[in-house]
Formats: sequence, structure tokens, C-alpha cells
Amino acid sequence: MNGKLVYIRSFGCQMNKLDSALVSSALKDAGFTLVESVDNADVVLINTCSVRRHAEEKVLSHLGHLKHLKENKPALVVGIIGCMAQRLGDELLRHKAVDIVCGPTQIPQLTGLINKSLQQKQKSVAVTSQIRQKVSDRQAQTLEEFESAYDTDDKQLPSQAFVRVMHGCNKFCTYCIVPYVRGPEVSRPPQAIIEQIKKLADHGIKLVTLLGQAVNSYSYTAGEKTYCLADLLYMAAQINGIEWIRFVTNYPSEKIFDEICQAMADSPKVCKYLHIPAQSGSDKILKAMNRKYTAAGYLNLLDRAKTVVPALAVAGDFIVGFPGESEDDFAATVELVKKARYKNCFIFKYSPRPDTIAEKNLPDDVPIETKRRRNIELLAVQEKISNELSSQFLNKQVKVLVEGLSKKPHLNADDKTGSPSVVSEVEPQLIGRTAEDWIVVFNGPQNLAGQFADIKITRTSPLTLFGELID
Repeated sequence: MNGKLVYIRSFGCQMNKLDSALVSSALKDAGFTLVESVDNADVVLINTCSVRRHAEEKVLSHLGHLKHLKENKPALVVGIIGCMAQRLGDELLRHKAVDIVCGPTQIPQLTGLINKSLQQKQKSVAVTSQIRQKVSDRQAQTLEEFESAYDTDDKQLPSQAFVRVMHGCNKFCTYCIVPYVRGPEVSRPPQAIIEQIKKLADHGIKLVTLLGQAVNSYSYTAGEKTYCLADLLYMAAQINGIEWIRFVTNYPSEKIFDEICQAMADSPKVCKYLHIPAQSGSDKILKAMNRKYTAAGYLNLLDRAKTVVPALAVAGDFIVGFPGESEDDFAATVELVKKARYKNCFIFKYSPRPDTIAEKNLPDDVPIETKRRRNIELLAVQEKISNELSSQFLNKQVKVLVEGLSKKPHLNADDKTGSPSVVSEVEPQLIGRTAEDWIVVFNGPQNLAGQFADIKITRTSPLTLFGELID
């Protein structure tokens, strides 16, 4: 044991959270101890996101705090990993607080970089110089071994795990920086994925979420067979111990879409949940975004999915205020949201990302006040739909996988007068999710974390169901 303490802060998507979990496991295996406070740490790692400007601004603000911390604690080692590390490289290393810069593809090297910095007080950078080139066979094997070895970190949600099925993205949406920081699409061998899930099941994992930037683009040829995502879903469903399987995020595409829907319909283990971002309801804006579908085509995909899987819950993503978005374009987006009837949506105001096609070629011509207004209006439309959908659960029984203690017990359901409900003094407030990703809050014993439970829904809100534990 080296006795060194490590604090990890993660920003961004599930990919980053998975990378942080892998790094955590690797560091613990090397003798480091993870801590919950930056003040106690010998090493601070920040896993960064570049998808939105706000995410990068938060990292830079955090680095300002760490700069002051290092003035009183000069031996502190600070490492920046993730997409922002890949994008900025040496520029980040010049920051007075930063000792290590490590891109997503280089995380297997991170333990060595940290030890080098601790022992030799040297700064180091490890990023991919030609990010759009396919990784070498040796690098791919190193990543595969790292992925398989460190996938059972105990900081994950109880009984849940993420499994990456592919790296990178080839879609080149004009607003998106992911292809330039995560590289080209590379699918992992199906047998390696299945063996990893089997090992997770042996460790008590009940829910696996298959991850990819465009997960339905998964494709791997072995011999005469080319495996697709639907094949992975059928194969994973055969593993004893695995009860639920999710997959995110999907790109709206005709390719193997019907096969994926059929896998959801065929297997009770494959969750009836589809996260499939539309980004806009205007064909003009979709074309400017380089999204390879029309609004009508997108809605047709949803109709086909719901025909095969009637109980399907759908989530979406939208960008408002994209360059050139008129009021008519925004109205088309509102109309699409109303027709799609998402259980929830993630809605963002457009911000140009460096080196993307939109940043280079399209003027950011929608005023920030207009972006804010459209964001608020679209959220209100979605809230109404979410409220209508959630209210259908009232007085019904649902099955949830319990995640643990609710982080915000004060947000328990209110009574009709608007005063907070009384939280049980005997049993704490817990949070769980249904297979369709509905959040459910209820009171129960803390040892239910990681277990399935049946809940009767007694109250609903747009994004949360409240209920009582059924013995």
C-alpha cells in the first residue's frame, strides 16, 4: 500500500462516469485510497467534459480553487483527464495547478503518470496526436484489458454497472465535439463484452447499461458473422443473474432499428426504454446540424417502436437556439415534442464548441435571451407531457431497483396544502428506478439498496413517482 489519498471529480456523460469508475478501481488496485474531500487528498483527478462550454467553465473554476490549494500544499498532484484533456493538451498543462493531462484513450497509463509525478515532481501529458486515426492493435488491446480488469468498482450504484460496447463516434453532427475528442467508432469484441457482463453478474450486478456514443451503431465482424446491438441484447439476456439490460445513447437511424425493438419485445430483461435524441423538430435545422433524418422520419421510428413495444418509454435531447433557428423552426420542435410524448427530455441552449463545423461556419446568431426563452418554453411543454404520463401510475404497483438513500429527502411529495409530507423517523427515504427509468421515492429500510422492491404509487409529479413499499 502506498498510502496516498486520491479525490476524483467527474463531469459529463455516462462515458466519463464509467472512465472514473475504471480509474478508481485501477488506483485502488495500485494501493491508493479514494477520499470524498479534496482537502484530504494527495492527488486530485478531474474527469472533464467538452460537450458544452458550461462544463469546461466549471472545470476552469475548479482549477482556480486548486491553484490556491497548491500554494499551501505544493506536493499536491492535480491531473486532468477526459475530453477536455484531449482537446487542450499542452495548453492545460501550462496551468499552474495542473501536473498531469491524460486523454480518454490513455487512461490505462494514468496510474504510472501519477506515480511519476509523485516521485519525480514532473509534469506529463498523454493524449492522442491524431485523434481521428484508428487506434493501433496494441493500444486497442491495452484498452480492452483495462476495461475488462477494472469494471467492478464499489462506488457504482448497488447492483448496477455500465459496460462500454464501443468507443468514439463517426456521426460528425456540426455542433458536436465528441468525434474530435473521442476518436472514430471502434466496437469491442462481442465475446469480451459478454464475458465482462458474466463477471459482473458473478459480483451481484443485476442491471447492466450498454454504453456507446451512438450505441445502435455497434458493429463487429468475427468470421462470417457481423454482430449488431440486437445480438448483444439477446446474448446478454441469457446471462444468469442479470435481470435488466439498458442501452444508451441511440442515434435515430433505420439501421437495425427494427431488430433492436424486436429484442426489447422478445426479452423481459431488455428494458422498455429508449433514449433517442432528436435535437430539433425543424428539417432545416436538422440539415444544418448534419443529422441524417427528417422530423417525419424520426417520428416514424418512434411509431414503429411503440407498435412493437407498446409500453415503451422514450427520452430525448434537444438544442434550442442553434444558428439560424427561427421562431417557425422552434415551433416545429415544440410540435415534435408534443407528438413524441417523451417521459423526459434534456434541453440545452446552443453554445459553439471549438473546432466544430458549426463553430467554424455558422454564426451564433440567436440572442441569448431568445435561447433562454425557448429553453423555458420547451421545458414547460415537456413538463406538461411528463406530468400526464406520470399520473397514469397513480394507485398502480411498480417494480424498482433500489439505488439507496434519497439525496434530497426534503423533496418528498407534498400534501394537498403544499406542506411537506412527514418523512418516516423509523425508515429513511429511498430512491429507485423502474425498468423504464422512472424515478420512484419511498420510505423503506436502507438495506434494500441494490435489491428489487414493489412499490404502490400514491402520488406523482412530472419527473418523480412517490409511493409506499409493498411488503
